[in-house]
This record gives sequence, C-alpha cells and structure tokens, in this order.
Amino acid sequence: MRWSNSRRRAGRLAAVAVAAACIFSVVSCSSDDGGSSDGSAADASGSKASGEAIKVGLFNPSKGPATQAGVTTGKQAAVDYINNQIGGIGGRPIEIVDCGIDQTAPESTVSCANQFVEAGVIAAIDGFNAESASAVPILTSAGIPLVGQIPFNTSTGASSENRVYFGPPPAAFLVGFMQQLKATGKASLTLANADLPQAHQVFDGLMKPLGAQLGIEVKSVYYPPAGPNFTSLATTLAEGSPAAAGLMTAANDNICTKLAQSLRSVKYEGTMFMAACTDFIDTLGAQAVGAQTYSPIWQPPAIDSAPEPAKANLELAQKFVEEQGGTGGFYAYGTFATLADFAITVGNANLTDYTGASVLGALKAVTDYQSFLGPKLNCGKPTTPNCTTEMLLFDVIAEKKTEPATGGFITPLPAALQRIPGAY
Repeated sequence: MRWSNSRRRAGRLAAVAVAAACIFSVVSCSSDDGGSSDGSAADASGSKASGEAIKVGLFNPSKGPATQAGVTTGKQAAVDYINNQIGGIGGRPIEIVDCGIDQTAPESTVSCANQFVEAGVIAAIDGFNAESASAVPILTSAGIPLVGQIPFNTSTGASSENRVYFGPPPAAFLVGFMQQLKATGKASLTLANADLPQAHQVFDGLMKPLGAQLGIEVKSVYYPPAGPNFTSLATTLAEGSPAAAGLMTAANDNICTKLAQSLRSVKYEGTMFMAACTDFIDTLGAQAVGAQTYSPIWQPPAIDSAPEPAKANLELAQKFVEEQGGTGGFYAYGTFATLADFAITVGNANLTDYTGASVLGALKAVTDYQSFLGPKLNCGKPTTPNCTTEMLLFDVIAEKKTEPATGGFITPLPAALQRIPGAY
C-alpha cells in the first residue's frame, strides 16, 4: 500500500511517542514480540499486521435517538492505527464486527450479542452502551468477555464477572466532580439527563446519596432524548442559581454545545458543567471559559497539560481520528483508547490461542500498565470490573484550551465509592 503524506506524518509522530515513552515510562520499552509493553506507540516504522484476522465485536450506539457518532470515528481510526502502525494483535490484524444498537431498545443489544456469538468474536467492546446489561447473560454463557472504557450501565458495572473496563466507574466521575465542587466552596448542583431508564438509575441511585454524603444539594432535570428544547432546559437548570449546572452525560457533543449556548443566553453565571464534551469549547470560544468537563482520558483541548507518554499518544491519536473525517470528541478518543489498550495488553500477553477465556485472563492479569491516554491500570480486582478509579476534571481556561482542575488525575474518596456496588 502506498502511504499518503498524512500517514507518513503519523509514522513520524509514532517515533516521537516511542522515544517519549522510553524516557518517561517506568515500564520497559521492549517485549518478546517486538512491541511496546505499555500504552505508548509501539513501532516507529509502522509495523503492519498480516495473517488471519482476530474478530472483536463492537456494541455501537449508532441507531435511535441517543446516538454516539464518535464511536464509529474512533473505531475506524483505531483499526487503522492497530493494523498499520503497531502490527495488530500478536502480528495479526484486528477485525471489528460492528453492530449498531439503539440505547432505548434493549432488544437491539440482545440481537448484537447473539450476532457476536455467531461470528465467533474473542471479545465484545462496550461502546458506551447504556443497555449493556442486556447482553451480559448471552456473552457470559458463550465465554465472550465484555471490554470497555466506562460501564454506562450500573448493573454491568456492579460485577467483575466476565468483564473488564479500562476507565473508572461512573460513580468515580460523580464523586471526583463533587469533591472538587466542595473544595472550591460550591454546595449546589443541578444536572440535566436524557429521560432514559439508566439515567434515572444513575441519578437516583448514585448522585443523590453521594451528594448528601458530600454535603451538596443535588437536583435533576430530564429532557426527551429525541428533541430537547434547549432554551427551556437552560432556563430550568438556572432556576435558583445553583453553583454548578449542566449535563451529567451527553449522547453527543451537539447536545452539549446547544445547551452551553442556551445557558449563556439565559445569563446563567455559575459553573457550567458539560459532562465529557469538548466541541462546545471550540464553538463558544471565550464564552466557554470557566466551564468544566470530565474524562477518563486526556483530550485534545488539554494536550499542553498532558504528561508523556499521553501527550505524544494524543498527538498520534489526533492524526488518525482526523484522517477519518468523522465526528471527534470524547466518544471518538474514548473508543480509540479502549481499542488501543485492548490490542496492546492482549498482544503483550503473547497468547498462543486467542479465545474468550485466554483474552479475559490476559486482561485480568494487567498490572501497573501505563494506558494509552489515561492513568496506570491494575485490573482483575474481585470487587470491580474497572482497572482504575482515577478521573480527570478539566477547567476551560482560554479559547479552545483546558487544563486539569487539580493538575492531574483525581482519586475519588474510597469511602464514597464503597457505597456503590462494583465501584471500588
């Protein structure tokens, strides 16, 4: 294959990432299969995969009213990176069995789970699917591990059986965010949520009790996922002038952008909180300054604050994501990071046979692994499917620029997390 100029630039960035990883990582930069043993770019020469493909399923929220288009962009970028830059998984290419699901219809998740069983995938990637619990019995029975970044479904996140999540549990974001609110003297919070069953479970089961424990008055507003009236929603959020207001989660960046614009138009003066979104920062420019977002990974607006090797890896991920020409934002980079960490950790295990059981064993054995865009991970805990509880809270400090509110990752209070099954 003849490489384009943009691919050559990606190759040069890979060399930078390797060098940075060797300097800053405590993990060795060599491994038996010639790749990296941490989350840094593994091969500066652009090692290409060959042979029989390794099939991996993807629950992709690409249908219905709560779509996340960035998942598709991140998937395509990650497959390109994995197969053409780091030599696939153990030298073999990864093939994604992409199944579109509607998060408002659990039966679509069930259908995809059955499709993955028939396709013989070795793992199923949870593309931030709020209905992932519907697939768990089918996948567990078939011995197919569920792998993701964040378990958006609280039932999925309550058990470690047959699943691994590279990021923190949802409760960690809520606790970390509210900890920082409290530390800055803010004691009231109103958040908007899509009117979906899982959103009610998260808010009623997590936000209210956690807020009470931390001494923060927490209120919720629900909106129809298919067509919210953003001016009305912003007006409701601003009622009573809470210290912070915004979105707990968002199906896509467009919702964040429109709500942020509406909050500014109704003259809300508190801290505007926009979940894990980033596009609104570009769109609002100076009007976005003072807002906050959270994330399990480093994102482009904060690239100047990112430590190595995350900074070099983020530059590399940006190139591959931008080459796809699709929707970027958190879901693109989150999916990219999930697939990159999956390929690297499974590849480092030097498996002789790729099965659901062997892949699950490899993932559960991950210890002190420097993830591609996040913190160091330790998986395989009996009480939680998550490999970390650490999260990032970003302040928008200038046009198109963010930095961590605390200088780096926040570790949520264990006493708060222990209240939530599977969170610690």
